[in-house]
Amino acid sequence: MSVELHFNQKHARVAPGPSLFDCAESLGVKVPTSCRKQGKCKECLVEITGGMEFVSAKGPEEEHLRENFRLSCRCRLVKDGGVVRCHTLRRGDMNIERHAVQLPPSGQKVQLDPAVTRDGDRILLDGTEIDRGSGPIHGLAMDVGTTTVVLRLLNLETGEIVADAAFENPQRFGGSDVMSRIHYDTEDGSGLLQRTLAGYITHAIEDFPVDPKSIYEMVVAANSTMRDLFFRLNVYSIGQSPYQSITELEMAEGRRTTTSLAAPPGRLLLPIHPKGRVYGLPVISGHVGADAAACLLAVDLANEERLVALMDIGTNTELILGNRHKILAASCPAGPAFEGGKISCGMPALPGAIEKVAIDPDGSLRAKVIGGGAAEGICGSGLIEVLSELLRTGRMNSLGRFENGGGPFVLKVESDRLISFKEGDVNELAQAKGANAAGLHVIFDRYGIGFDEVAVFYLAGGFGRHLSVAASKRIGLIPDLEDAKILRVGNASIEGACLALLSRAKRAELEKMVRRVTHCRLETHPDFFHYFVEGCQFNPFTSMEEPNPPALNAI
Repeated sequence: MSVELHFNQKHARVAPGPSLFDCAESLGVKVPTSCRKQGKCKECLVEITGGMEFVSAKGPEEEHLRENFRLSCRCRLVKDGGVVRCHTLRRGDMNIERHAVQLPPSGQKVQLDPAVTRDGDRILLDGTEIDRGSGPIHGLAMDVGTTTVVLRLLNLETGEIVADAAFENPQRFGGSDVMSRIHYDTEDGSGLLQRTLAGYITHAIEDFPVDPKSIYEMVVAANSTMRDLFFRLNVYSIGQSPYQSITELEMAEGRRTTTSLAAPPGRLLLPIHPKGRVYGLPVISGHVGADAAACLLAVDLANEERLVALMDIGTNTELILGNRHKILAASCPAGPAFEGGKISCGMPALPGAIEKVAIDPDGSLRAKVIGGGAAEGICGSGLIEVLSELLRTGRMNSLGRFENGGGPFVLKVESDRLISFKEGDVNELAQAKGANAAGLHVIFDRYGIGFDEVAVFYLAGGFGRHLSVAASKRIGLIPDLEDAKILRVGNASIEGACLALLSRAKRAELEKMVRRVTHCRLETHPDFFHYFVEGCQFNPFTSMEEPNPPALNAI
């Protein structure tokens, strides 16, 4: 007898007995580890999405893990006759947005002026010698999201991208949103979230085609919680009103002059040059973090005369509105729904995820699956299109109620599973959309303008890059602007981090700019609850003509 094991898109029949780590090795699946199956490093995380009854119970080394997360070296197959599905949290085939597109929009030319320079064979950091050598000098930019992590390796003398990497944030075992991570870190007290992330980053760095010791500086963009966790700071204050980083509190007390951070690599458990530096970009305020600050650099807002808006949709959506004269910013606690979290058949943008959906006039459904194989679930862009199509065809009303009596909407029927979309999923997505819509209404109201007064509406991040603009407008996720004003720019956060890495002038520009940003706390606006309730309904922001059914040319 055997178990049918599905592991990172690979599958095999396996007799009970071996650990999931052993199975991964036999399948050629690389599992991060530093202790080689001793249960000590806590890095060999897997999430079991099916067949928990066929694996061993959690051992003492796994007490820190919640829900269906396990250490693959401790988790064994113990029963036969079933199907076990699992995956690592360092999947290289994720549809993570690594690059920005059409940036910088103003055609800004960045003069190379990194903090790390060369004088003969001397390597200098801010003019102080830290090493000697004739080889290339490298820097690393990193964008740490609640869900994903992106790294970009650059040659500091030429500005060229040498390599990049992307993976799921392994801290997900501590919760899918920032408040859960704050609670976990506060209760745990051991810094396990930081150590786990540092281990994964170390593996990524060691996979780069350069000596890690040739990397002399790292610039980090991240939301306030992810940044402070990475720098081993206490994040408790970010989870309590008025939701401020400890760096903000210390700055208000006169104990520091900036919210940016700097630390030696060794303190953060990183393998880059020990005399190098890890620099954390400044946060703006509250949950509007260093990732939003990096976006300010990426769209060159310091030199922008036009009125522009930027929306980076994610677990914690960031909003920016303004120009070089006046800037407002806000954050929306949208939660993980639009990234597949808390959705019955939701999943990240991996092979097997439904990413596009269309309902034809005859009622038949077309769905495009990432990778072209069997469907395993539905990712964020697919969820937006499902909502839009159900609304467009009258199968769902604007309140999110199905017209067939509440039964699930079947997307795909596979050999061993049914991929469906339920009314409960609509409720999760409605609340996430309501938070985003409320944020948009509040920030535009505070600025005193209408949506149609912006010259450019940037959709940043991987989710914004891949979603359907028409579908997003139909359900009221984004304003109903003319398409020419909406520009999908990809990972603006990593682009801004690169600019700060390559230019001390840009870094100084950002330090000044964040001080001029006005933070809009959504909950203090008198109409916030009204905007949220209205935003939970699936109506366009303004009246709009019924667009044509989606062509889905790629399907």
